Amino acid sequence: MNRLPQLPPDNPLTEPQPFTAGLAEMWRACGAFEWVTFGYLAWLNTMLEIFHRHIAHAGMYVVVHSWLCLGIICLCWSAAHSEGRVLRFLRHWYPLPLYVAFFEELGGLVHLIFPGWFDRWLIEFDFGFAGVHPALWLARFSSPAMNEFMQLSYMTYFLYLVLLPAILYSQRDRLAYWNVMVSTAVAHYSVYVIAVLFPIESPFHTLASLPEQPHAAGYFTTTIDLIERFARVHGAAFPSAHVAGSMVAVLAAYRYRRWLFWVCLPFFSSMCVATVYGRYHYVADVLAGIAVGAIGFAAGSWLMERKGALPAIAEESGPEINSTAAAACATPSPVHTPTRWPAGAPRTSAAQSVEARWAAPRA
Repeated sequence: MNRLPQLPPDNPLTEPQPFTAGLAEMWRACGAFEWVTFGYLAWLNTMLEIFHRHIAHAGMYVVVHSWLCLGIICLCWSAAHSEGRVLRFLRHWYPLPLYVAFFEELGGLVHLIFPGWFDRWLIEFDFGFAGVHPALWLARFSSPAMNEFMQLSYMTYFLYLVLLPAILYSQRDRLAYWNVMVSTAVAHYSVYVIAVLFPIESPFHTLASLPEQPHAAGYFTTTIDLIERFARVHGAAFPSAHVAGSMVAVLAAYRYRRWLFWVCLPFFSSMCVATVYGRYHYVADVLAGIAVGAIGFAAGSWLMERKGALPAIAEESGPEINSTAAAACATPSPVHTPTRWPAGAPRTSAAQSVEARWAAPRA
């Protein structure tokens, strides 16, 4: 059988094309967080194309999402080739405003597929679960002091999103940091997908006719009222994004900073009660949020074990980077101790890519 002649090594057909090589380099600058974000936006844009007649300005959403993806890719590529502190900071922390922006846009997308609300099912679940409307039952304990404590507990959600990542970032524990960010993204995006598929408007609207004891508003109650006045989303209540995101933070704290877990646990428990007390969510929303957060943390840890999950980010210098976080992503340990890999110990693909990057000579 005649074989096709082999092209010489210097033949231009065998050399990587600049455009293809450039795309591959941009993709390598992205990590697991970008994989999850682009996947969510791809799903959402597909739904917008299919059900564009159900909402106004569907095409505008698609255009904005597409430009956002392009901007993220440019930011990732720039951070991988620049040692500027501002770029590195933006590369690590741009996920936080994304969660808020994607949640806020759900106000116009909750009826993308279904025109009505499904709250009746959750009201029946809550009543069957407790034999009474839980928000009404909790209202008997209402007082100015209780209101303040419940609103404070509800606000701790915003602290959960920042506190542990800030500690890991400041201690340069990059693998653990991105594991938390990716897990939080999986949890939040799962909440957003379910919110579109199963629109729930929350007890704030469905139970508005039921009596509520008024109290003088304190500092935390006034703050929450201000936030809700300008940022409340009508819909997207199931599962609770507050509970799902906080659940990821609590589980991550248990794995990486055990002392922080014990600090956060009482406030997390109080926050779960506060979501029902303040009529932000049904009990079903809270239970679903706990489940979604736990699944999100497991899925994020699994993703961080994939090749290329850790993004390429240039650094000013080459101090030791904590590689044991990769092992923690695969196997939970009682306490996460940032040390180098021992000689001969098995390495995950994420850890190998980090160590290879630091071992490479710098220009």
